[in-house]
Amino acid sequence: MKRLAALICTFVAIAACSLVAQQTPSSGAKNAQTTLEYMGAAGWRITDGTTVILVDPYLSRILGPPPPLVPPYTRLPGDTRQVYGWNDVAVPDVAAIDARVSRADYVLVTHTHYDHVLDVPHIALKTRGTVIGTESTQNVMRAYKVPEGQLITVRGGEDYDFGAFSVRVIPSLHSPLDHKHYFSSETAPAGMKAPLTLEQMHPEGGTLAYLIRFQGHKILVFGGMNYIEREIEGLEPDVVLVGAGGSRRESYDYTGRLLRALHFPALVIPTHWDNFFAPYGVSQKSSEDALQPFVLEVRAASPNSKVIVPKYFELIPLETVTK
Repeated sequence: MKRLAALICTFVAIAACSLVAQQTPSSGAKNAQTTLEYMGAAGWRITDGTTVILVDPYLSRILGPPPPLVPPYTRLPGDTRQVYGWNDVAVPDVAAIDARVSRADYVLVTHTHYDHVLDVPHIALKTRGTVIGTESTQNVMRAYKVPEGQLITVRGGEDYDFGAFSVRVIPSLHSPLDHKHYFSSETAPAGMKAPLTLEQMHPEGGTLAYLIRFQGHKILVFGGMNYIEREIEGLEPDVVLVGAGGSRRESYDYTGRLLRALHFPALVIPTHWDNFFAPYGVSQKSSEDALQPFVLEVRAASPNSKVIVPKYFELIPLETVTK
């Protein structure tokens, strides 16, 4: 009887452990080091060494049309890159992409401007990664024959579990460019055929943010310089990638309201602040100088938050951050 009782206890213990394992999301525990890597513009690589998540990956850095009120980029001597207009067919820099991107399990796109989506069809076809984005983004993917099975269309409000991580899709806003006159309700239409001009590829199609739960971290990623305050209240990420370009100043108390709504994240990293028309090797000092007011805004609104100004392709390990 004693032996039978011991066997029963052992079986119950194993079953209980198995049940707990099934009920615990794999994205909830810190099992491996998670790193962030800035790719320029609004682009990021997030990985634990096993799963690779890209957000707005844009490495081509073409000389395309600048945003409203931004002066055209003046090429340095020896810069022979083509200058693109809105009616020109956009050609990604495949060599630059392939040199930096070999894997992508998921690609999250915040909106369909060319500095966010131009490189995504090539990356998706190369890596067979799943692209998550709006209908506008997916119509660009379809034009380049990215298989439908790789596309997950979202509109904001979805909260999906992918096993290795989960992601909540946050309705958001682009930014108040052009002294608050910027507004876009255009969507890239269905039925387009590649190759696309920049104008065909550029309709915003609505803007999203993403809350990525990964290896015990909650990483909130923005791709523009605005947000909907009620949509982010109570998210409490430990890491937030904040759009920090100059158009943020068009919104009232942009940084303070954001950090208060998020309950003062442990780590704040600016994104989409660099001059993405310049090649990677060109100095970004003027953009870094223009970013300093944002850094001061963060320190004033959330003194206990750590601020990291990212460097291109330099790994930022999240294990070193404590809240």
